[in-house]
Amino acid sequence: MPTTNQLTDEQIAEYRKNGFIGVNNVFSMEEVEELRKVTEEFVQQSAELTEHNEMFDLDFAAGHSPETPKLRRITSPHTRHPVYEAASRKEGLLDIIEQLIGSNIKLHHTKLNMKAPGGGAQVEWHTDWGFYPATNDDILEIGLTFDDMEIENGCLMGIPGSHTWPALDHHQDGYFVGAVSEDDFDMEEAVPIRLKAGGVSIHHVRTLHGSAPNISDRPRRLLLMGYQAADAWPLRGVPDWDKWTQDILRGEPTNEPRLEKVPVRMPLPPHPREAGSIFELQENLKKSHFATELDAAGIQQQQQQQ
Repeated sequence: MPTTNQLTDEQIAEYRKNGFIGVNNVFSMEEVEELRKVTEEFVQQSAELTEHNEMFDLDFAAGHSPETPKLRRITSPHTRHPVYEAASRKEGLLDIIEQLIGSNIKLHHTKLNMKAPGGGAQVEWHTDWGFYPATNDDILEIGLTFDDMEIENGCLMGIPGSHTWPALDHHQDGYFVGAVSEDDFDMEEAVPIRLKAGGVSIHHVRTLHGSAPNISDRPRRLLLMGYQAADAWPLRGVPDWDKWTQDILRGEPTNEPRLEKVPVRMPLPPHPREAGSIFELQENLKKSHFATELDAAGIQQQQQQQ
């Protein structure tokens, strides 16, 4: 099946209204197979590790061991292997992004989140804006799925319209924990983003989103790639101009930030317990949004009826 290079007017309208959409057939199965192959090589590299490092975040709760290596995340995969970098620079994908944030596009980050079968970790509810507010919010996240992404294996979920809300508080006891309180939203409003392998989720930087544990017998591997308009400058500053400009994928860099009236709450002060990934940071949350597998299963059953 040919890949998709453009969004329809209806898809653009849905993104503007809800803050997220799912689009199938953006990457070919040949591209997905190559990504799966390289990813499995990295998983095997992690087998002998007994603690996280700057590249690998290990999933001990899912049973990580030399015999059954389990990764929760590969950090900045586009800097680790050309196949991930090629995915982040795919022209057809940039064509879609240009429809949503304009012609001057900068890569913000990449990360590969994985949920092992039978218990791969949840991601608590949060907004990306809570982590990196900027001078304007023409910023979005692409999630390229290597597997069919369904409710059972922990698909991404979003709260429609939440990208228009005030800045949500991601703090607990005065410290940034990278997750919102369950009192800030109604999980029953969550909409799952179901996709076939090779499809992408697209969510606005201010969209409230999360994902339940993987309670299926199938993996869920999601290559997350963040993009921003080149004039969306981080409020915490640009310490390295050369590095900033080398990540411009389309159009031109600018030293004139575009200032918009957007709600902001800074991700400070940092939590005293140092964290290398969102998974570790969110472990500081006193009560998970997905307290048990039964809770996750109940939420998923409810959403299957939507």
